[in-house]
Amino acid sequence: MNRRELARAKRRKVARQRRLVWAAGGLLVALLTTLALASGGGGGGGGTGSTEIEAWDLPRLGGEGRVQLADFRGKPVVANFFASWCTSCDFELPGFRRVSEELKDEVTFVGIASLEAGDPMTMPERHDITWWTLARDVGGRDGSGLHDNLGGRGMPITAFYDAQGNLVDFVGGALPEDDLRARLRTLYGVEV
Repeated sequence: MNRRELARAKRRKVARQRRLVWAAGGLLVALLTTLALASGGGGGGGGTGSTEIEAWDLPRLGGEGRVQLADFRGKPVVANFFASWCTSCDFELPGFRRVSEELKDEVTFVGIASLEAGDPMTMPERHDITWWTLARDVGGRDGSGLHDNLGGRGMPITAFYDAQGNLVDFVGGALPEDDLRARLRTLYGVEV
């Protein structure tokens, strides 16, 4: 083979590899979409938890009573969802603790145990955030009603509410401390 034939053969090989990568990617997207639909994934699906301020009503974790979003009117609320098995929760909670200590008088932080398979107090105790208002998610699959209704897929998730209780932002996945601080400045105008 001469150089020109070698170059053509190489281009054909690269083109074949690209087609295979695109085909594999398409199959992966189709598989993930099918799994999400089969598991009931989607913004509004199945559970008694609700994103509506009047219906946001969860049992208090580690105590008697209920936790209702309406109780926090007048202050912005950051609702962080965690589980004892969640390694990403372990990553983000130290930053959440530091920021929440700085903003105690300006922003309310609520911890919500969701999709819990073990001791729901593991994360709050490990990260010394037992002074937050703590609740347990209810409904849905495996105690994930509010988590599911917010559109959560996996853990952790964080929901941001304004002082009137309106959902203003949502993050699926771990939120590093710097990103949390930037989001709070943007959403609530607080200096952190």
